[in-house]
Amino acid sequence: MSDWTEKYRPSTLSEVRGNDKARDALKEWGRTWDEHGEAAILHGSPGIGKTSAAHALANDMGWDTVELNASDSRTKDDIERLAGRASKNTTLGGSGKQLIIVDEADNFHGNVDRGGSKAVTSIVKEAGQPVVLIANDFYEMSNTLRNACREIEFRDISARSIVPVLRDVCRQEDIEFEDEALESIAESNSGDLRGAINDLQALAQGRTELRAEDVMTGERDRTNGVFDYLDTVIKKADAEEALKASYDVDETPDDLINWIEDNMPKDYEGRELARAYDFLANADRWLGRVRATQNYSYWRYAGDNMTAGVAAARDGEKGGWTRYGPPSYWSKLGRSRGTREKRDYVARKIAENLGVSMATARREVIPHLAAMTHHCKNRELTVAMTARYDLEAEHVAFVTGSGKDTNKVQDIVADAQQLREEAAVEHSGGAFEGGRAGAVGEEEASEDAADGDDGDESDDGDGQATLTASAGADESDDDTGEAESADEDASADDQQSGLGEFM
Repeated sequence: MSDWTEKYRPSTLSEVRGNDKARDALKEWGRTWDEHGEAAILHGSPGIGKTSAAHALANDMGWDTVELNASDSRTKDDIERLAGRASKNTTLGGSGKQLIIVDEADNFHGNVDRGGSKAVTSIVKEAGQPVVLIANDFYEMSNTLRNACREIEFRDISARSIVPVLRDVCRQEDIEFEDEALESIAESNSGDLRGAINDLQALAQGRTELRAEDVMTGERDRTNGVFDYLDTVIKKADAEEALKASYDVDETPDDLINWIEDNMPKDYEGRELARAYDFLANADRWLGRVRATQNYSYWRYAGDNMTAGVAAARDGEKGGWTRYGPPSYWSKLGRSRGTREKRDYVARKIAENLGVSMATARREVIPHLAAMTHHCKNRELTVAMTARYDLEAEHVAFVTGSGKDTNKVQDIVADAQQLREEAAVEHSGGAFEGGRAGAVGEEEASEDAADGDDGDESDDGDGQATLTASAGADESDDDTGEAESADEDASADDQQSGLGEFM
């Protein structure tokens, strides 16, 4: 027996059920592709017809198709060989178009794809052919890839839209049926049209008639999506329901608390928001115990607070639709390789400088630095941080949240370099005569040598003047006998400017 999901796959967009808005958007994207040349991302739950819609569009437009599954070929070479070449060429006949379909495109992330995500991003930007990416989770894809494509969201198909499809299949297979039987199949699949057709085929084997009592499939085992769960815990569930619903969410407590914390303020306000934050604070304390003791039995207490507690903090049910998104904390620390590399570079510099582990630097130090130097508002503090950890513009931009090409960041990097050079002179013990505050001309240096000037203008007596002292001490002070007084002045300057935080 052939697979009914393939046998009854829609051959034209007009046959696609349950996603009229997405179907029309896809049709318009294809019709106007020559004008905009963008790739498209079709995203939504599994089994709702995304891939079928892409093939139906190609059939309607008279395009050939080239299909690639991201789970099968994930290296840069694979992508460029299979999809890159096709995206830049016409069909074998030398005319017309071919639709490049990349299924499971949300699998391109992290180190595992070995450059595949970057290769796909390059392809969609440079393609001479239309490209459609199929994804279950839109936010698992990199920001760069998402921004390069047009987003088309497919929603879960209602049971009311699934039943007519099952009815048509039964009629074409000459199977008598009771409407209650088809309704039960549709309800048990919770919006998954492909699952409903598979269940129908399994039940219909060896039968010519399908009755309600024959349907014993029960509800399909599906893990709830995190967005559905957020809608449940934040808007409508009581404490017990919220806790039970969390058992079906494929997220660890460490990640789930970030999802809830970031999206909760979109619906909560006032006292209910304050109460909810109290519960999240308790959850975070329990998570801290897990990290400190590696005793994962504490997860249950964290889960109780972040789910049942947050739901109990709500004043009644919330209505309407809210656009939830992934935690901004993740965006800050990075889900793309490039951002993680910046984070790890900063963490490595901090770890080397402070004598802590990279994990501690990432988890505890970087968030504090980000808060203290946010958008470079405390400029002196940002310069001191940049100098101490030898950061470049991209790293300063990562920590502060500013653009690396802005004049503000570039000036900070330049000032930090000057601060480091001055500190190097202080540490040299007079090895660079007259070289402080920028290079001195050879003629001036010669004159200093002739006058017997030893260049030891701000040595504190042991040749180990600190970066802080060089920033705060009076550079024209020649009296080495007043080292203690100079140190006190430098310390006072540090306290006023905040530089001492890093020194």
